[in-house]
Amino acid sequence: MTASKISAIYRDTGVIAYKGNPFIEALPPLRESEESAAALRSSMRYQPEDIQKARVIRAHNICRIIEEFFQPLTAHMLLSERISLMIRGGYVGRNPQNGNLQRHLQNGYERVQTGDLSTFRFEEAKSTAQSMLLIGCSGCGKTTSLERILQTYPQVIYHPGFNFEQVTYLKVDCSHNGSLKEICLNFFRAMDKALGSDYEKKYGLKRHGIETMLALMAQIANAHALGLLVIDEIQHLSRSKSGGSQEMLNFFVTMVNTIGVPVMLIGTPKARDIFEADLRSARRGAGLGAIFWERMSEGTAEKPNQEWVAFTDNLWKLQLLQNRDVLLTEEIRSVWYDLSQGVMDVVVKLFVLAQLRALTIGKERITAKSLQQVYNDELKPVHPMLAALRSGVPEKIALYSDLMVPEMDKRLIQLQQDIAAIKEQTAEEKALQQLATEDEKRLYLLLKDVYDSSLLLPTVRKVFAENQQLTMMQLLPIVSQWMASNSNNNSELKSKSKAKGKIIPIKPSEWDQLPMDDLRFIKSQCKDAAEVHAALEKKGMMFDLKSLLIQTG
Repeated sequence: MTASKISAIYRDTGVIAYKGNPFIEALPPLRESEESAAALRSSMRYQPEDIQKARVIRAHNICRIIEEFFQPLTAHMLLSERISLMIRGGYVGRNPQNGNLQRHLQNGYERVQTGDLSTFRFEEAKSTAQSMLLIGCSGCGKTTSLERILQTYPQVIYHPGFNFEQVTYLKVDCSHNGSLKEICLNFFRAMDKALGSDYEKKYGLKRHGIETMLALMAQIANAHALGLLVIDEIQHLSRSKSGGSQEMLNFFVTMVNTIGVPVMLIGTPKARDIFEADLRSARRGAGLGAIFWERMSEGTAEKPNQEWVAFTDNLWKLQLLQNRDVLLTEEIRSVWYDLSQGVMDVVVKLFVLAQLRALTIGKERITAKSLQQVYNDELKPVHPMLAALRSGVPEKIALYSDLMVPEMDKRLIQLQQDIAAIKEQTAEEKALQQLATEDEKRLYLLLKDVYDSSLLLPTVRKVFAENQQLTMMQLLPIVSQWMASNSNNNSELKSKSKAKGKIIPIKPSEWDQLPMDDLRFIKSQCKDAAEVHAALEKKGMMFDLKSLLIQTG
């Protein structure tokens, strides 16, 4: 499957350095930060009727949040701006209109022939490309954010006037075995996927040395005017398997400085060792700087982080629970942050898992207590990493910077399957299960649309139990008479109860489904009397006897 291809439409960018360069003028128009944010923001919304759908349907819709929800933050705007600069800046020195691209291609041909990355034929073919590092711990959203930004660019643009296919970006993963040869093979595969070519078969499956493969990779990148090469999971790159640290570092420097293709390297903090060992490579690796992608900050009680507030508020709206609370309380937000430590992957998956758990147990509501239970039961694999982040000790955090969380994804799938196995029962199906004979069921179905079903069920059972010698048709008028009498009595009882202000009794196991300001709900969220007292005091629901004594004394 190849990438979608569009035909070039040229627009003046307004930037003098970009004028007359078809590779740049065929790109999407330059955008302000607000426009970039609008392009990145997800359009995921639920309709009121979605909440009434069967649990299994809601479970699948809830799991879509992980893939579809995206809230642009300041860090995303910065990354989007840097990518725009890198792609366009790299094309300045490879303009097909003034012969620069042809000179780069001739130099590339010399490198393929000699197998030496430092060879060139035209010395004046200067590079305008830049490089950048993006470093952050696993789960903080580096790769997801990057892919979202890259999707705002067409990957392949066809220029009819040049009969030329321009590849604006290519993302290559560094495989776990950590060799440069694997990077080259992954590059050929990615290019084949974008263009429908056969570079992997043509070059990757032959016994070329690493120098020749790197030269071929560089030449193909120029032959298709590659705008940006992204190499993800760079921490997997092994110095021993790449032929030595010097060769590995020379490769990245050459791609940017000599070949002219901008390169972005993405990895966890362990990737820093690759560049800090060599001053020259560190300088080139940070041509446009290094972005250290931090987890989201909570802020303080006096000055909360507005991005965290906006992120959680928008995520909170994506609930498909029938007892959902419209507003997110500060108590839940605080617990949510403490449990996730602002790691975006954990923030979203904790929310999704909490909804799935609520559907599974039939208590369709998220509370601070339920979030804590989900964290304790479902997120055990990431407890060490989150505990390290919670401690704030750099040495502890470094130990878990590369921790992956596949167990979380497995648990999501398992909860989906559990919900699918729960048979959705209508009120009618539940009632029929409580009736013993076929005659009882037929009589119930005959009258269910006439009378209140909650009264009809016990009446049918009582009439049949007390008149076993009569047939169903003989019992029909008796049931009708009883129902009419019970309906009148029940109406009187309801009006009396309402007048006296009586509270309908609810089982303690159902208290967590009550409104949040109900004393019973508050009690259900606390372990002991001390926690109840603290919770009531926090909500301003405790009567201050001391102040009263002072006033009257």
